[in-house]
Amino acid sequence: MKANQYLADFYNHYDEDNRLALKHGTVEFLTTMRYIEKYIRPGDRVLEIGAGTGRYSHALARQGYAVDAVELIEHNIEVFNQNTQSGESVTITQGNAVELSSFRDNTYNITLLLGPLYHLYSIEDKHQALSEAIRVTKPGGVIFAAYVISDGCLLDEGFKRGNISVTEYIEKGLIDSRTFAAKSEPKDLFELVRKENIDNLMSIFPVTRLNYVAADGCALFMREAVDAMDNDTFELYLKYHFATCEREDLAGITSHAIDIFRK
Repeated sequence: MKANQYLADFYNHYDEDNRLALKHGTVEFLTTMRYIEKYIRPGDRVLEIGAGTGRYSHALARQGYAVDAVELIEHNIEVFNQNTQSGESVTITQGNAVELSSFRDNTYNITLLLGPLYHLYSIEDKHQALSEAIRVTKPGGVIFAAYVISDGCLLDEGFKRGNISVTEYIEKGLIDSRTFAAKSEPKDLFELVRKENIDNLMSIFPVTRLNYVAADGCALFMREAVDAMDNDTFELYLKYHFATCEREDLAGITSHAIDIFRK
């Protein structure tokens, strides 16, 4: 089972295990966990599709939940296994989000799809991954689907940091010169979307949206300021973020978003 080479090369050299460890990264982690804990119940079974190195799988297993994980990248699986502690009820298998035939229908109470949609570039593949996540979830169960949001990334990586040239991206047709919507290919590593793309994607599924959350808000855009906060200020910032992360007028100004829906 092979990942595209761009993706494998990226994760073989990227410290995914520590991505959510700095203060600005913990905003995304703490926000996601806050919403998982809102819906998870004692005895629930969890499936994490695209588990990476297992930050969420291990956190939930250490709280006593039974967790099954699927991950495509072999390097991430190795780190996942290294991070597994004695007593965790957690399994991991290599697999692809668009094909979960080894998992039965209607099995899990909570299904996490927190990474695969970052790296799927066609509507068909995205629909297939979402369809598989919904299929393996019990009726009444809750699915978490994460996306990379184009405007937050453009403001941060383009206009603020200059890690990408907005002018060049427009010239290459990767950014629309009128709307500034992004177009991505596998070599770009991340599929950048907006909420209207997510709404259109989900329109074919008979599910109920529970929350649409700006997972990290402005934390990446202002990462230096967030990382420099003392603990009291950071706690206040988190309180602000939690109070505003579902506001529609702020939904696009984030680097990551989570769509939470019930089967």
